[in-house]
Amino acid sequence: MATVDYFERKLDDKRRLTIPPELRDKFSSGAVITRGFGKYLHLYPKDVWNNLVEPRLDGDILDERVADLNVQFRMGKIEQSLDGKQGRITIEQHLLDYAGIKRDVVAVGVGRYWRLIPA
Repeated sequence: MATVDYFERKLDDKRRLTIPPELRDKFSSGAVITRGFGKYLHLYPKDVWNNLVEPRLDGDILDERVADLNVQFRMGKIEQSLDGKQGRITIEQHLLDYAGIKRDVVAVGVGRYWRLIPA
């Protein structure tokens, strides 16, 4: 099976993003969507978030860099499960506004997560 590291989609009227069938197994535990470092979003499989991101955010309580990362990634963070057979997740409007995404979305694989940007 080929690796899917890029896909384009149109959000439906309910702000739902359809995950390609080839990627749905990666999101079987759910999805986490956060703000990125720039004006874009990060889309993580929930197990990647739990096993790789959360431990990094749980650093020294007095480390300002860790505190800044927590603010960046937790502000507006949403967790979703894929909806049945159609494999969709809903992206909250405030996250779409942050990234400047209207309807057309480009998802680019960045290692174990995807960056969502306007098309």
